[in-house]
Amino acid sequence: MGQRAAASAERIYEILDEEPTVTDAPDAVDLVDCTGDVRFRHVDFAYNEDAEQLVLADFDLHVPPGQTVAIVGRTGAGKSTIARLLTRFYDVKHGSVELDGHDVRDLTLASLRANVGVVLDEPFLFSASVHDNIAYGKPSAGRDEVEAAAKASGAHEFISHLADGYDTVVGERGYTLSGGQRQRIAIARTLLVNPPVLVLDDATSAIDVQVEQTIHAGLKVQMEGRTTLIIAHRLSTISLADRVVLLD
Repeated sequence: MGQRAAASAERIYEILDEEPTVTDAPDAVDLVDCTGDVRFRHVDFAYNEDAEQLVLADFDLHVPPGQTVAIVGRTGAGKSTIARLLTRFYDVKHGSVELDGHDVRDLTLASLRANVGVVLDEPFLFSASVHDNIAYGKPSAGRDEVEAAAKASGAHEFISHLADGYDTVVGERGYTLSGGQRQRIAIARTLLVNPPVLVLDDATSAIDVQVEQTIHAGLKVQMEGRTTLIIAHRLSTISLADRVVLLD
């Protein structure tokens, strides 16, 4: 047992000692009063420094404040990469990603990510109550706010049928819930934070079509005046957008 614990501790300390590759610039500023003007200027990007083929090559896109844009394309075209670059999980090789006229590299990570809400296709839920999972980004939120977000994401009905409702504890990674239920909780979590920019990365892929229509009705209301990037494969999801961008 001692040897196993020592091996585990060694792996944990390796992660704790890891230096982040993306950090705040020394003169980074906070993003305040974000309007949601998103611009990609001649972006080149590859996940490996020495990669011969770029994931995004000379990618140029402007999304004005309040507009909803669907990004479509074949698997591997770089759709999800766009979301990762906007939230600065990675830095571009050439060109720039801008939010409200600021290069994201000149902004503090905390303020950037507070203004850009991302819902991924594989959301992470904690071993905590449904309420706490939804209120993760805004711990001070009351039950009314949490329920309003859950209704907008189509999650309220199934949560009401759980053993303890919003106080039901979900297992680690949310294994006690279905994929579609996890996605609806993740959408509610992001809507509660109410970010000026919303990125939905195939966020309804595990949800059946009838339920998806209900969620879309709620999302349409939430998208009013909010800049939204929808990375989608389903035609039904694309129909939410003002315009469609095809990545070739």
